[in-house]
Amino acid sequence: MLSIEKKHWEAIFSAWADIMLKNREHLIELDGVAGDSDLGLTMTDGFAAARDAVNAFDGTDVGKLLYTGGKAIMSNAPSSLGTLLGSGFLEAGKRLKGKDVLPLNEAYILFQAIEDNIMSRGGSKVGEKTFLDGIDPAVKVLASADWSVGDTAVLKEAALAAEHGAENTRTMVAKHGRMAIRGKDSIGMLDPGAVVASLLVVAFAQALYEWTA
Repeated sequence: MLSIEKKHWEAIFSAWADIMLKNREHLIELDGVAGDSDLGLTMTDGFAAARDAVNAFDGTDVGKLLYTGGKAIMSNAPSSLGTLLGSGFLEAGKRLKGKDVLPLNEAYILFQAIEDNIMSRGGSKVGEKTFLDGIDPAVKVLASADWSVGDTAVLKEAALAAEHGAENTRTMVAKHGRMAIRGKDSIGMLDPGAVVASLLVVAFAQALYEWTA
């Protein structure tokens, strides 16, 4: 089983920066339906800064590395989701401090920390058409997977679960943010935050395919 170390984290953060840039206009469009259209910009800027910070990080401590990435996101993604995501990485850093490598079967700890942080700080829960609906299905897959089927197979399953979770927000009524103003009219709309969550999981998985194949 793969153990995620510094070189892998560099690849992961680079993949996150790339996927946010690739989807910038899509996120702007989604956010423009009920928000202020800045999500694509803040996610692109935040993860580009996190990539650069992680590449410059001198050390092997997984917790400190994630903490460094989280601080960069918070400083460069001035939005509510940027703040929540950045602080989620800080929480992950605290939970993983002292580890030089992270076994792939413990990768759920990263996403669980982000989910827990957003749930507590944002006052939301799964099923309310938020970021959580994209991340939670992936957390469940990664935390309970049968890794004997192969690392790549589990990563693909987690990515697919996140994408399905985000897509399923079309069926939900928004309970938070500007979209909540629309009430039942929010049914049929994709939640931008859940899409961001799915992009994080997809890029994480894709960045590790070459290492786990």
